Amino acid sequence: MSYLNAIKAKLLAVSVLLSFCFSSAVLASTPLVDADWLADKLTDENIIVIDLRNKIDEGSYETFLKGHIPGSIHSDYLKDGWRVGKDDVVGLLPSEAEFQALARRLGVSQNSHVVLVPAGVNATDFGSSARAYWTFKTFGHEKVSILDGGYQGWAARFPENISTATPAIPAAGDFVARFQDQGYVSTADIAQRVAAGEGAILLDGRNDEQFYGEAKHPKARTHGRIPGSVLHSQSLAYNNSSNRLKDKEELSQIYADFTDEQIVSYCNTGHWAATNWFVISEVLGNREAKLYDGSMVEWTSQTDNPLETGKSNFEQIKSLFSKITG
Repeated sequence: MSYLNAIKAKLLAVSVLLSFCFSSAVLASTPLVDADWLADKLTDENIIVIDLRNKIDEGSYETFLKGHIPGSIHSDYLKDGWRVGKDDVVGLLPSEAEFQALARRLGVSQNSHVVLVPAGVNATDFGSSARAYWTFKTFGHEKVSILDGGYQGWAARFPENISTATPAIPAAGDFVARFQDQGYVSTADIAQRVAAGEGAILLDGRNDEQFYGEAKHPKARTHGRIPGSVLHSQSLAYNNSSNRLKDKEELSQIYADFTDEQIVSYCNTGHWAATNWFVISEVLGNREAKLYDGSMVEWTSQTDNPLETGKSNFEQIKSLFSKITG
């Protein structure tokens, strides 16, 4: 081989290697991964699989021990500090120090690719992983994904590859939490937007009864919604038959009005809202979307914050017309 050809061969090899590394980096940032992908990665020491089963899905550590993905570790979404309470307001983002300690206990390091595993049983359950995903992103960790279909999806795909072993305590990770405000919005930000009557679309992910003020979360001080909000239940994103998010094409249609607008997603405690945020920001690529973690519980805790209840005149006429023509 001539000297020139040898140089060309080396350049080609470098090009192939860089292409592979780039592809791996892109794959590592995929918001959703499937069971087949995870099965191929279980022996990768940089993959940290976190099973979030909790009371929402009727799960617990005991449930985890009855069957889990090999090599995964359990962290109860409701008990372990993924969300914290302050001044009687529940569901808030933990501090940098609090979240860093949690992530390190779970073995998360700077180069870890975290795969979050919901139970895979309903839309509300999916919110656990969506909120944990948002929290990782908010504290600067980009390599995070959600297992599409959750644990139930894994069990259906690989019934022979389920562990009942007690997992070893992971070695402490070196993850460093650094708050990023791209996807975060505070109560003061919302109040400013409401006072100005302009800005981001306020997307309410709750059900009809709570949106119109006929019901409320137990921790909310009173009924109602943030003025100017648009109702868009997070359940619209979920396929109840397959117990996973609907496919991207269908989600693009369901969220067509929110893919290129500034969005603030909220609900009662920032749990349901996390699913709307995840779909809009991560699946559909609208990086202008933000999540209001305190949501209605925090908003109503401040008595001077305005509220709306009932249907607007337009909605009442629309509803009446629908009944007449339906």
